[in-house]
Amino acid sequence: MQSRSLVLTVLALFFAIGAFILARAWLSNQPTAVPVTAAPPPAAHQVLVAKGQMPLGQILKPSDLVWQAWPEGDVNDSYIVQGAKAPTDFAGWVVRSPLGKGEPVTTDKIVAPGDRGFFAAVLRTGMRAVSIGVDATSGIAGFVFPGDQVDILLTHTLPAEDSSQPHKATETILRDVRVLAIDQRVSNKPSEPVLVHNVTVEVTPKESEMIAVATAMGKLSLSLRSIAQAADDEELAPATDPLPMPIADRKHQTYTLDTQASRLLSATDDLVPAHVTVLHGAQTEEVVFGALHK
Repeated sequence: MQSRSLVLTVLALFFAIGAFILARAWLSNQPTAVPVTAAPPPAAHQVLVAKGQMPLGQILKPSDLVWQAWPEGDVNDSYIVQGAKAPTDFAGWVVRSPLGKGEPVTTDKIVAPGDRGFFAAVLRTGMRAVSIGVDATSGIAGFVFPGDQVDILLTHTLPAEDSSQPHKATETILRDVRVLAIDQRVSNKPSEPVLVHNVTVEVTPKESEMIAVATAMGKLSLSLRSIAQAADDEELAPATDPLPMPIADRKHQTYTLDTQASRLLSATDDLVPAHVTVLHGAQTEEVVFGALHK
């Protein structure tokens, strides 16, 4: 019995080793499994798009444009793709067709400075383009650029009353006027100030007449406005009014006299000449000397 059990044990061990060898041989002959990876997403281009809403006639600045990823299959030939141009290349261009936020910028929706129809696109309905002669001082040392908003100031001499001396005065004749071009350039980069001789602005027909007559009256200068406009900023009377409201009746003072700028002029305005009548027989003579306070 013991020998029979020993034989069965040896046979079982033999078959187990054989099964192990056969299983290992079978597994080694099986093909190696290749790991499955997800297909890469389609390549995307960076397309130039509008950062926000852009109405007709808006003068472009580099900050108005941004790059946005765009699927390769949806890129139109008219789109501006990164690598071909930069946003700074379109500074001073004008929107010819309104653009929505995130809408691709195409060359048929914007017009370059100097191209035919540029000013027709930049001028809003009913507006006119008028040039103003400036120098380094009145032109704010070259730091006015297309798309900026400015006030227009007039400095002139007031007629003398009676025997008093004439006075100088500066008044704001127009506010919040859009600059269209400086000299004949409409695309200067803000990092490159240029001293100019003429600034072209956008005004109404009535305001263009005001600028023309003001040019004959005295010297015009510009005052650059902040991008952040005050909500309660008082505007001048509408240009269509045949008789504008007197400046003194407006809420905010819009003029400055030389007596307000100089205390010496204010002091001399309080003085009046001293008159003495001298009798020479039948003749009289008025002699003026010194000055007395009023």
